[in-house]
Amino acid sequence: MKGRILQGIGSFYTVESEGQLYVCRARGRFRKQRISPMVGDEVLFAPPGPAEEEGFLEEILPRSSELLRPPVANVDLLFVTVAAAAPQPDLLLADRLLLRARKAGIETALVINKTDLALDTACDIARQYRGARCPVLLTNAGTGEGVPELMALAAGRIVAFAGQSAVGKSSLMNVLCPGLGQQTGSVSRIERGRHTTRKAQLVPLEAGGYLADTPGFSLLELDAEDPANLRAFYPEFEPYEGLCRFDGCCHLSEPGCAVKDAAQRGEIAPERLERYAALFAEVKEKWDRRYS
Repeated sequence: MKGRILQGIGSFYTVESEGQLYVCRARGRFRKQRISPMVGDEVLFAPPGPAEEEGFLEEILPRSSELLRPPVANVDLLFVTVAAAAPQPDLLLADRLLLRARKAGIETALVINKTDLALDTACDIARQYRGARCPVLLTNAGTGEGVPELMALAAGRIVAFAGQSAVGKSSLMNVLCPGLGQQTGSVSRIERGRHTTRKAQLVPLEAGGYLADTPGFSLLELDAEDPANLRAFYPEFEPYEGLCRFDGCCHLSEPGCAVKDAAQRGEIAPERLERYAALFAEVKEKWDRRYS
């Protein structure tokens, strides 16, 4: 049978297939092959027999994306969430999350929550991401502003939220999936002791798809790689590629840079370019120190 892993505790996995839940264990060959099943994996499995409590995972199907902390496979869309106020929006963190998600092959949307506290700030943040090719949603979990758009983007996909603490991710998740606490408690049929560490799990959405209920994504550290690759993940730079005076322009301090000129004309948000320079410097430092 074909199914999807909704939760894993120890060596036991809750698999959903055609609306039914099955508890399965991974075959020993996965350990020998150093393959670990992940929440979100599509799998082929053998269901439990008449006198058996558990079935067996037989094969893990190819993944479209993979996040490691916490481990979740096949996430389609990451809602990068900031608050218009309380706390002050950390847009460098937002850019970091957008960058990591795009590198992982995951679509992104920017969610600006708590718009009632600072609508002008919310609109200014939205301006900065014009041209970044990610939907920007202005939301308020209390009033329902932006919730229909949020639901429409999530329908039929595996979605997750990431962002600062206290920006309202949990409130938005509960709006997207009413009764989330009760649903997550009923997803798993696995009970192994009274105390278990909360890990990622998928909760089915009424409109189809799943919400990744996670303790938080650790997407903050950027990898050591050639910093010249960074510009490829900024869609607003693309119209100006090839127009700079120098080939391989990194859009920093080079003269005749078409991207910097565009920022001065307001075609690219100058704030976004400044944060790009900060992330470039971080990646370059790691790249320069990769052998030390």
